[in-house]
Amino acid sequence: MARETLTDEARKPALRRRVFEALDQSSTESVSRIVDLTLIGLVVVNVMATILESVPRLSERYDALFSAVEIVSVAIFTLEYMARCWTAPEHALLGRLPPWRARIAFALRPSSLVDLVSIAPIYLSLLTEADFRSLLVLRLLRFFKLARYSPGLASLLDALAAERRALMACGVILFGTVLVAASAMRFAEQDMQPEKFGTIPDAMYWAFVTLATVGYGDVVPVTPLGKLIASLTAVVGIGMLALPVGILASTFADEIRRRDFVVTMTMVAKVPLFVDLDAGEVAGIMRYLNARTYEPGQTIVRKGDPADAMFFVNSGNVEVEVEPQPVQLGAGDVFGEMGLLAGRPRNATVNAISQARLLVLEARDLKHIMAHTPRMAERIQAIAEERQASAPDDAEDGDAS
Repeated sequence: MARETLTDEARKPALRRRVFEALDQSSTESVSRIVDLTLIGLVVVNVMATILESVPRLSERYDALFSAVEIVSVAIFTLEYMARCWTAPEHALLGRLPPWRARIAFALRPSSLVDLVSIAPIYLSLLTEADFRSLLVLRLLRFFKLARYSPGLASLLDALAAERRALMACGVILFGTVLVAASAMRFAEQDMQPEKFGTIPDAMYWAFVTLATVGYGDVVPVTPLGKLIASLTAVVGIGMLALPVGILASTFADEIRRRDFVVTMTMVAKVPLFVDLDAGEVAGIMRYLNARTYEPGQTIVRKGDPADAMFFVNSGNVEVEVEPQPVQLGAGDVFGEMGLLAGRPRNATVNAISQARLLVLEARDLKHIMAHTPRMAERIQAIAEERQASAPDDAEDGDAS
């Protein structure tokens, strides 16, 4: 009995890990990709249904369909939310915490709060007299679930969070400029247009519209001094808009580069040749990587060619022509490294089957790295000797080992 209990306890982490990998966006597993695409499609369908439901004639005609979409969506989103909370201890940043604390920390994350709020309306309707359809804004928050599956949108949110103090400072400067412009315009126009510029709050509407370079034209100055103030305010408005845009653009670009760096570093660190290296040594290797893009059907390496480089698949898919059937490689896979180690020609042709972005490490750069990293030189030499002692067909050059 004790043995059965122990077995059950051992199975829980294994099952939890499998569920976590299925929900993890960084995973290269096919199951994870299917789950991601399914949830993205469900979010899109749900948001479109919520928008169309706001049209009275469509709401009356397709009421049953809209209700079915909502119920199915909430059921799936609820299971997703519960599964993500259950697998929280598997997160790299939360794994050191006790399971209950890891789940609480995960539930308090902004993305988790969006998940919770997006399913709240239908449950609130069960507890109160309110119709869940009336909580339209909360239901449309499901759109922001896409941030979980979009690296670009996630990077933009990270940029906003990183520059929140600078953006708040821009907001303070903007508000101060509005006050100055509104006060100056009230002084210039209050006698001629008391109904529009009689008070500073009245003039602030004009100041906001002008600084935003919108200029609706419903409130305009008529005096020469007022026109001069309006011109200066419009010019200042261009700079006021450029300031936060420049801050966000710069930080957004940095976030994209940082994310690509982390993804690439993780991919390089998984290669058996480099698995024992520390972060600094892996970062050193990354300096020698060159990006290449191949179109569908384009040959990357050809059987019999000299093995002069190894390849990391950053995005897309490639196919290795080996017997008994071709092997497909995707993001995170590596090929060509064993040809370098064994010093023999390519024994397989590799073609791109979709647009593929590869990171290439040339043979001469690998030798340079080995010269400056004795630990890796020893490891590569050991692997090379092992490969040479093995049968020639023991390891295919296109294998993602």
